[in-house]
Amino acid sequence: MLFKSTGTKTGRLVSVLLLVMFLAACATGAIREKMLSMPQIEGASYVGQDTCLECHDDMAGEDFPTSTGGEGFAKTIHGRLADFEMMGGEKGCESCHGPGSLHVDEGGDPDSILRPAELSAEEVGAICSTCHTDGSLMDWTHSEHALADLSCTDCHSIHAEHPLKANLKQEDPDLCYSCHQEMLAKSSFPSHHPIKEGKMSCGDCHNPHGDLNTHERTNDLCLDCHTRYQGPFVFGHAPVEDDCTICHDPHGSVANNMLVQNEPFVCLQCHEGHFHILRASSTDPAVAAANPDTSHAGEGFQMSFGTKCTTCHKVVHGSDHASQPLTGGGLTR
Repeated sequence: MLFKSTGTKTGRLVSVLLLVMFLAACATGAIREKMLSMPQIEGASYVGQDTCLECHDDMAGEDFPTSTGGEGFAKTIHGRLADFEMMGGEKGCESCHGPGSLHVDEGGDPDSILRPAELSAEEVGAICSTCHTDGSLMDWTHSEHALADLSCTDCHSIHAEHPLKANLKQEDPDLCYSCHQEMLAKSSFPSHHPIKEGKMSCGDCHNPHGDLNTHERTNDLCLDCHTRYQGPFVFGHAPVEDDCTICHDPHGSVANNMLVQNEPFVCLQCHEGHFHILRASSTDPAVAAANPDTSHAGEGFQMSFGTKCTTCHKVVHGSDHASQPLTGGGLTR
C-alpha cells in the first residue's frame, strides 16, 4: 500500500502511522484464528476396533452387552458410521483415540492412548476436525468459542448411548445458559424473545461453531422473521438499515420492544437536542388560561416531547412518508 506524502515531517509521520495501523490490522486478523494441533502417539500403530472391545466391553455393541445394560457405542451416531463415511479417519475407536498398539502392549496404560478429556482444546478440535469440517462447522477456528479455548467435549458427549441432538450434553438453551448466565437473566426480562416459552432456541440465531446464522448482515438474520420491516422504503431510518442492535437488545430488555433504553432516551442517542424539547414555552398566564388543554405554558414543550417519540413518529423502521406530518397523518422515521 502506498501513501502520498506531503513532503513535510508531519506528512511523513502520518504516512508512517497509517502504515503501522494497516500492518497491525493485518496482524490482528491473523491472530483471530485458533491454530489446531493434532496430537500424536509416537511409535504406535493401528490394531483395529475388535482389539479395543476385548477390554472395553462397556463400549461394545449387541454382541458385547454393556455392564449397565445399555446398547453400547455401536448404537451411537459415531458407532454407526460406515467405512466410507469416515472421511480420512481410521475405523472405530482409533479414529479419535489414536493408534492403540502401545496401549495394548503396555497393559492398558492410559498414557499411551489419546484421551480427549485430558487433551487441550486445540488438540480435541484437531481430532474432531478430521471429519467435521463442512457446513456450519467450517468456521470453528474463527469462532468466539474456539478463541475462548472451549473444547468440543465441553458441549458434546461422544460416547452417549442415548444422545440428544448432535450429542449435546444438555438441550438448547440450557446448555448455553450454563455459561451465558447474563443471557439467562435477560431471557426473563419483561421484553424478550420467546425462548423460555419454548418457541425459539439460541440455535435459531447463533451458530455455536461460528457466529450468527447468516452470511450477510445482522439485519438479514432479524428480517428472516421480522419481514415487515425489510422495506424498501422511500424514507429509511439509518439505524434500521445499519444494525438492528443499535436500538434493540435481542436477548431481552426491561424496556418495551426489547429496546436498549426506553423512549425518548433511545432516540436521543442520535437525535440529541431535538428542537421540540429545546423550544422555549410560553409563560404568559393568559395563554394558559385561554388554552387549558393544549397550553405549552411553563414546561409544556419538555413535557410534551420528552415522553415517547413514537406518539408522533409511529413508523420508526421506515416509511414512504417524510418525518413531519403530511396529509393523511403519515408520521415516520
